[in-house]
Amino acid sequence: MQIVRDVPALRSAISALKVGGGRVALVPTMGALHEGHMSLVRRARDHADHVVASIFVNPMQFGKNEDLDAYPRQEARDAAMLEAEGVAILWAPTVEAMYPAGFATTISVSGVSEGLCGAARPGHFDGVATVVAKLFNQVRPDVALFGEKDFQQLAVIRRMATDLDMGLGIIGVETARAEDGLALSSRNAYLTAEERARAVALPDSMREAVAVLEAGAEVDGTLVGVKNRLAAAGFGPIDYVELVDAGSLQPVRRIGGPARLLVAARLGTTRLIDNMAVSAPGIRSL
Repeated sequence: MQIVRDVPALRSAISALKVGGGRVALVPTMGALHEGHMSLVRRARDHADHVVASIFVNPMQFGKNEDLDAYPRQEARDAAMLEAEGVAILWAPTVEAMYPAGFATTISVSGVSEGLCGAARPGHFDGVATVVAKLFNQVRPDVALFGEKDFQQLAVIRRMATDLDMGLGIIGVETARAEDGLALSSRNAYLTAEERARAVALPDSMREAVAVLEAGAEVDGTLVGVKNRLAAAGFGPIDYVELVDAGSLQPVRRIGGPARLLVAARLGTTRLIDNMAVSAPGIRSL
């Protein structure tokens, strides 16, 4: 596996992979890799001849008082995991390589970026869209894979790729979970042992809510029930518990098609997010 840190060297390495028509898949990450990231890499191999992974802790998507400085950085460990999965290139640029002196461009995606995490973290999705657009231009992949755990982020990236005619496939991969159901996340490492034990209330309450919603339960009362269970487990503040249309991410109070239950809440100092598919009553969720 090649580890590349500047754009000219990356372009040369990517060109070599594409000789003879080889397809390239990109798996963008911020490092601190876990099994969820590895599931993206494995799925990427199904769609391309070569997999490129990126590790870049993007300062543009962190707001004031967020955990940019504390975000875990463990490149040697991450690189070993990626190499073991057959990744061809690790693109690990410095901040200076990604945002050179004079950098002045920001990409903003309206609509799907508004509300939910967009409301709780102003400017976050502008930072996500900008760095992902740069990654797409740098790597020029045929496909790129993202986890469904960050469902709003996935919607933003899909909208951007479509609107800007980027010419690549965006593939969402189902959320990887621990045995007790908690969605895998690099930020789970911030949880204390006690908090980790209580964190299971998040997926448990969501699964129960999905079941009753698909049985025809009233939406508002069900969402309140999730909030109450999370509060009882020690979560707080709760940024949102919302049922949205799976395509537009607009709130819904009557399920007429594919929907998504999305939750974001803090447990101690750690902000956890999760989402689950919800089908109209009588239609089994995928």
